[in-house]
Parts: sequence; C-alpha cells; structure tokens
Amino acid sequence: MATAFADPANTALLIVDLQNDFLHPKGAYGRGGQSSPEIAALPDRLAPLTAALRKKGGVIAATQFTLVPGRGGEPIISPHLKAIRPFLAKGDFQPGGWGQAVVDELQPIDVLIEKVAYSAFYMTRLEWVLRKIGIEHLIVGGIVTNGGVASTVRDAHVRDIPVTVLADGCAAFSPQVHDVSIEALRPVAQIATVSEALAAFQS
Repeated sequence: MATAFADPANTALLIVDLQNDFLHPKGAYGRGGQSSPEIAALPDRLAPLTAALRKKGGVIAATQFTLVPGRGGEPIISPHLKAIRPFLAKGDFQPGGWGQAVVDELQPIDVLIEKVAYSAFYMTRLEWVLRKIGIEHLIVGGIVTNGGVASTVRDAHVRDIPVTVLADGCAAFSPQVHDVSIEALRPVAQIATVSEALAAFQS
C-alpha cells in the first residue's frame, strides 16, 4: 500500500526533543558522554522536510524536554531518570535556557511545547493547540524512539489523531532498540521515511 499523507495545510511535523542539551557536544548529554551518530544525524535529515512542509502551509511543532527548577534552583528530576542519567545537573534543560532550546538547524519553530515526561501530551497544551489550529495529521520524528517518540505516538492514537512516524527521522541510543520500537508502533501509526514525506510535499 502506498504511503498516504494528509493535506499539508492540515499537517504538523512534531519534532520530539531535538534540543541542545541532548545533541550539542557542550550540552548536558554531550558532557555526560551520551551520544550516538544516529541521533546526531537527525537535524540535517529533518531540515529539508521542515522547509518543504512550511512552504505548503503546514506547521512545524517541537517539544522541549524540561527540568523545572525546584528548591534552590535545583532541577526536579524523576527518580528513574536520575538513576540512569546521574550527570544531569543544575541548569540542564532549564526553561528558557540554551540547553532547552531546539537545535539551530531546525529553527524556526511555529509551536513549542514544554514537557516534563516522555509524552508530549502529558500535562501540556499540545492537544488543545493542534485542534484549535486545525491539525488533522501528525508526522513525528525525534528522540528517543522508545521513549518520547513512542509515548507521544501512542497518546496521539488514543486521542484519534492520525500519526505518521518517520522511521529514519527518529533514533535511539541503540539501533536495535530503535528498530524494535518502530515495529511496535505499526499497529497505531503509519510508518514512512523522510524521503517519502518529502516527495509527498514537494509534488
């Protein structure tokens, strides 16, 4: 079956967590020695699609994983995250900070959504904004496939928002984990490539 895309004017590309603190060598994860070539390649791969969709009247949205400052400015970090990412520190993913910002290669962003957990729908205004601006189809890329991407896609599915996941527009810290996660999303989302989406919006 051919890959189907909705009217681009009613479509949003949702870029999940492609932020400086995740990707830049001087960001939190870079300082912590957490990186992968698959993740590093995503901004340049997705940039042409953002331009093509914007030209067709579509919307570019992005999530910003955020560590909200608590007492004394120390970030509020969930126990499970602190256990697996002990290098996270004060100032990382801080609201309004350089590290929280989406990487330059994907700017400008039309809709920014701060989030504090995996899903972009959890305790955010995302669903409200999408419905108010007439979005009928989400295309999702970003990181990590088994975390923020998968949780967001499943939450969109239960809200009856059609989703296309870009198999090569997402990545995880392990290619094997990425591949398994993409397969697990097939029952709830259409799976496509960046080139297929580009072809649809450049035609």
